Amino acid sequence: MKQIQGTSYNINDDIIGRITFGKNIFSRSNEILVSNNVDKPAFGYSATITSNKSVVDNSKPYCIVDNTDSFHEGDVVVVNNQGEVIFVYEISSNHNAIMATERCNHRCIMCPQPPIVQEKDKTPFNLKLISLFDKGTEEIGITGGEPTLIGDNLFVLIKHIQKELPKTAISILSNGVRFADKEFAMKLAKCHHHDLQIDIPLFSDIADEHNRIVGAKTFYKTIQGLYNLALFRQRIGLRIVVHKQTYKRLPQFADFIYHNFPFVSQVAFMQMETTGLAKENFDELWIDPYDYNNELREAVLLLADRGMKPYIYNAQLCVLPEDIRSYAQQSISDWKDIYLSECDGCLLKGQCAGFFASNKEHHSKHIKKVEHISNDISC
Repeated sequence: MKQIQGTSYNINDDIIGRITFGKNIFSRSNEILVSNNVDKPAFGYSATITSNKSVVDNSKPYCIVDNTDSFHEGDVVVVNNQGEVIFVYEISSNHNAIMATERCNHRCIMCPQPPIVQEKDKTPFNLKLISLFDKGTEEIGITGGEPTLIGDNLFVLIKHIQKELPKTAISILSNGVRFADKEFAMKLAKCHHHDLQIDIPLFSDIADEHNRIVGAKTFYKTIQGLYNLALFRQRIGLRIVVHKQTYKRLPQFADFIYHNFPFVSQVAFMQMETTGLAKENFDELWIDPYDYNNELREAVLLLADRGMKPYIYNAQLCVLPEDIRSYAQQSISDWKDIYLSECDGCLLKGQCAGFFASNKEHHSKHIKKVEHISNDISC
């Protein structure tokens, strides 16, 4: 999440609020005023954020930051007593998500966010957070950790989104293991959400390989979870993180998916984010994405030719073969998406996913600006 460091005053507990520049004179208690023209924290707001260093302390909560350029009307932030301003919702972003839990029952060797063992229940916080989202929000992710570890509170979150944001789509990122319990899968179906997709990672067509990568013997539970979700007509996506230990069997894996999971709505092949456990296991995982182009191309086209929907996430268009560039998506969250100097002047820059900020030092050696595009290629 995007974060700004400031200095907080009169803030003991975390304060969550919707950013405003003073447009609303009513219902201020859930809003945080951003203004550089205040001589003291404003009355009625949950807090004030300012770059004015001469604010008079009147015992109201406020935070002084270097500048306020990063804030937009409708953003939602948390301000804590360390002076951190954490953006938990950005109104201009298409990648907003709710962190259901940081706990997980897997320990994937390339996980960018290693799980924790214990934590305070995040559900009350998330229910309030959802109520602060803009009503025009197109999609919200529910992620973790592993979201199903919060049990029935997952369905509480979904129903609250339905109530507060009836037009908003939901994407749940889950390892799928809990859905091996048919009753739990049925509870999801009984939410009757109009636009919900469960995205489930699968890393091999070989059980032992998948289990080794996720650090748990759960391959067949994940498979059963997929079938239970399909039984209840839930929309499912598959996610495959491509690295040194998964790329060689991509074509065989694609064939396995076609024959065993023809019901999935999409299959996403994802370039690895080199942070967290992926950074710790870098030498065992890293391969230049250019070097698995043949396997990736074969897998993508195999699925596409058979009527399935393959996508490529987090990849740079200049590295991909031209005939599969059209499957690439702008998938990296705004707050951690960057471009390199080599991208300056590239004709595809506006369509390209760019790079994870954590991959700035670890990326393909074949990055180059594209100056000509073949007429028969749609990118």
